Amino acid sequence: MLANPGIIRNRLKITSAVQNAKAFLAVKKEFGSFAAYIWRFVGGRPIMNARHSLRQIPARTLESDAMSKDLKKRGFNFVGSTICYAFMQAVGMVNDHVTTCFRYNKT
Repeated sequence: MLANPGIIRNRLKITSAVQNAKAFLAVKKEFGSFAAYIWRFVGGRPIMNARHSLRQIPARTLESDAMSKDLKKRGFNFVGSTICYAFMQAVGMVNDHVTTCFRYNKT
């Protein structure tokens, strides 16, 4: 992997990807699916925020802090709270579209 010019050749990140894959499989085995595990941090339902400007959107929340802490406890790496919050936004666990965005009510 370190010789592959198509990927980031950082030994720590490559090692982390392997370790995270193993931790992912352990979570999947324990909870039945990664989704079942990860949605626990928002009570199984998306958090619907009502942000009026982009400045109101935080980089992290109590939920992302808890997710990060638990993922690290389970052996994941490179899963800080900011990364976790970005993941939560990307997969629809939290709606941070501003209220004037055409996507706000569609998520």
